[in-house]
Amino acid sequence: MRGRHRDWFGGAAWGGFGPGGWSGFGWGPSQGRGGFFRPGEVRLALLSLLSEGEAHGYELMKRLEQRSGGVYQASAGTIYPVLQQLEDEGLATSETRDGKKVYRITDAGRAELARESEAVEGIWHRAGRWREWGAWMGPETAEVATAVGRVIKAAFRAAAAGGPAVAEQVEGILERARRELDDLRRA
Repeated sequence: MRGRHRDWFGGAAWGGFGPGGWSGFGWGPSQGRGGFFRPGEVRLALLSLLSEGEAHGYELMKRLEQRSGGVYQASAGTIYPVLQQLEDEGLATSETRDGKKVYRITDAGRAELARESEAVEGIWHRAGRWREWGAWMGPETAEVATAVGRVIKAAFRAAAAGGPAVAEQVEGILERARRELDDLRRA
């Protein structure tokens, strides 16, 4: 089982738009909706978290959730196999304390993080963007997300089909809508 994120971000309501989709906007994984991490990134994220201090699997799952503002909810089926992989690679070690397996990064793990520092920075930068979106998203905004997805698709279709003059008109329509929405928020 893979980690999951809440549907109102990258699911059908958004049509893949949002921090979990359309990576061309710099928000999310290139595979689009359904994935928070790109291949190999859970491994690096866990190593990064272990570099901050030892932890057991459940703690690491909670840290990943916190880093994403609650959007990414790691499953045991995602985390524990990766932790085992890190041990197999010699990048982490574990010991059992009070009935819990506690993981710690090794020197080889720190060297791996140094080699992959740019990728790790990208992971946490993207997680921060998810966290920003998470502050506004919730059950009360799920229906709005559906409408936003439809508006975005219509705007892109119109702009693509109509040339520069139509694209300018679309931009004006969207800007007026943004101003009206801001006025609602302030009311």
